[in-house]
Amino acid sequence: MESKITLSEMQTTVDDYIRQFKTGYFGPLAQMARLTEEMGELAREINHHYGEKQKKATEPAKAIPEEMGDVLIVLLMMANSLDIDLTEAFEKNMDKFQKRDQFRFERVDGRVGEKKEK
Repeated sequence: MESKITLSEMQTTVDDYIRQFKTGYFGPLAQMARLTEEMGELAREINHHYGEKQKKATEPAKAIPEEMGDVLIVLLMMANSLDIDLTEAFEKNMDKFQKRDQFRFERVDGRVGEKKEK
């Protein structure tokens, strides 16, 4: 069975790619602008695929996975430049979601949590 690349390996791959250029990583604001731009492109594809807005005949076809990949790579670049370990960030945030939202939505197992008193 073929193993998949880990988030840590993705960050290393992106870092190796960026380090071959003298420019290096862009500053945080420039990266935020790039991330926002890529999110807009993803939103546009989602809107074309699932929404009412049809693509113009002259617009090139792009796939949602391609746009998600662009978002992921820019996010990896930003994390690297800010010295953020995304695996660690994921683990902390997932733990937070699992505790905070354990009973927020109707569960498939039928379990119901206790309501907090205000």
